[in-house]
Amino acid sequence: MIKGKIIKGIGGFYYVESADSVYECKARGSFRNQKITPLVGDNVEITVYEGEQYNSIDKILPRKNSLIRPPLANIDRLFIISSVVDPKLNPLIIDKLIAIAEYKEIEPVVVFTKTDLDSSYKEYEEIYKNAGFKVVVCDNTSGGGADEVKALLKDKVCAFTGNTGVGKSTLLNNIFPDLSLETGETSKKLGRGRHTTRHCELFKTDGGYIADTPGFSSLDFERCERILKDDLPYCFREFRQYLDMCKFSTNCSHINDKGCAVAEAVKEGKISVSRHNSYVQMYNDVKDIKEWQTK
Repeated sequence: MIKGKIIKGIGGFYYVESADSVYECKARGSFRNQKITPLVGDNVEITVYEGEQYNSIDKILPRKNSLIRPPLANIDRLFIISSVVDPKLNPLIIDKLIAIAEYKEIEPVVVFTKTDLDSSYKEYEEIYKNAGFKVVVCDNTSGGGADEVKALLKDKVCAFTGNTGVGKSTLLNNIFPDLSLETGETSKKLGRGRHTTRHCELFKTDGGYIADTPGFSSLDFERCERILKDDLPYCFREFRQYLDMCKFSTNCSHINDKGCAVAEAVKEGKISVSRHNSYVQMYNDVKDIKEWQTK
């Protein structure tokens, strides 16, 4: 029995890294009977059969988190990439992605790119820092900020997300020049080309891993990882200290309810209006959805 990590899954085969070797494996049929699917990022126990075509995954060790799309497990950090211009910074998308990361117990890191083109990001840099998040500012021309991102990758399993054109490939080129990624395209060195079959893979670097390709669709991420209204307030970390202080804390929506401590904190400038506006929109999107409808 050998312990390892699934670094790629494609066509029913899983590639498990253990020490300095990678083993091609199939999952035991018992997983299918239990309706369990191994995920890239899973820590597993495998049996290696000498002379056989493939080896077997016998046990999936407990996961600390998992995502539906992309299908990944045990992510430590999610880098939320947002350009300042082209495309324009969208705080609602950033806040949705942060909330999903918080819900999944993944550490969110906000990265602003193309900051050499516009300084308007500074307002949002302060908003997210004040809310308690790590923020990295990247200058795509000089490569500034790339070393800070690289340091945060060390010994962690990380994923990058953001809309098309925000500069994910440019950022990764600045961190790892030998990749030579074509900006705006997916790299075969990171798992798949533009026209190849979609699959997940972990790219190893600095003792850690970058999950999947340079990034995955923000829209897919939002659609697949829905947060219900009762859980949503806890996914805004700056709200948490006020949630038990509302006059009607058991059924307060934290929008404009009478005696709401969160709404009062917004008025006093302790919670940013931008973040609260995102919360209100997200709440309204899910307020009528029942838990049974998500199963």
